[in-house]
Amino acid sequence: ACMLCRRAEADPDICGDKREKYGLCAHVFCLFFATLLSRQGNDRVGLMGFLPREIQIAVRRAAQKHCCVCSQSGATIMCCKEDCSRWFHLPCAKEGSCVTQYIPDYSSYCREHRPEQDVQATPEPGTECPICMEPVEDRMTFQSMVCPACKRAWFHRDCIQGQALRAGALFFQCPLCRDSEAFAVEMFIMGIRIPFRLPTWEDNDAFTDLGERHSRCSARKCLYPGGREEAEEEGPWALLLCSSCAAEGTHRRCSGLRNSINSWECDSCA
Repeated sequence: ACMLCRRAEADPDICGDKREKYGLCAHVFCLFFATLLSRQGNDRVGLMGFLPREIQIAVRRAAQKHCCVCSQSGATIMCCKEDCSRWFHLPCAKEGSCVTQYIPDYSSYCREHRPEQDVQATPEPGTECPICMEPVEDRMTFQSMVCPACKRAWFHRDCIQGQALRAGALFFQCPLCRDSEAFAVEMFIMGIRIPFRLPTWEDNDAFTDLGERHSRCSARKCLYPGGREEAEEEGPWALLLCSSCAAEGTHRRCSGLRNSINSWECDSCA
């Protein structure tokens, strides 16, 4: 289990990956958000730049602190608001409507002191989230948010968090007006985690097939001796692709086309 949140299993979107070294085990973001736990300049020192001795001190300190959400001991995160004495576990933050900002200095706020959107807007009756197409609440809440740029896009916190994780920082934008600058800044402040990486749709060359050119004769009867998969650069056995869809092709001779013809449409497009 993670030494800081005491969870063997936790949402990696919230807590990050689990790291183990020197007999220590902790989630990446449990380390970053832990109050009074400072990171060294060199990531190779200790556990991701956190000294083992200081992690142990943070664990002992947490044993005396109770989470304001689940009431269990071991809370390592204290509300940043001055004079507030509320502590909580990172996995409990969302359940307790607490805000954790995934940007340096990794500030955290309890439910009472969390930042709220300063946007004068109210959703129209029946307004739906443009991501899940389900209704949003009739006012701004922890779970219902609005784009600060267009003030028309209302969405659920979980929905926009999911979009942020899939899009990454380079492609994250309002799902309605496509604003990316003011929108991203606001979402960072409101506790949305926006990872600095390429979008997930770029993983494993997911769209490589879209760049492949059709390369076989689709004629009902292919006459070329080399078969449908082969073609020549010029002449009657050159392969022409449909000028409209490019999803079908033909050798000139297989469709009775003269050598001077450079444009052809398949039966569906014609």
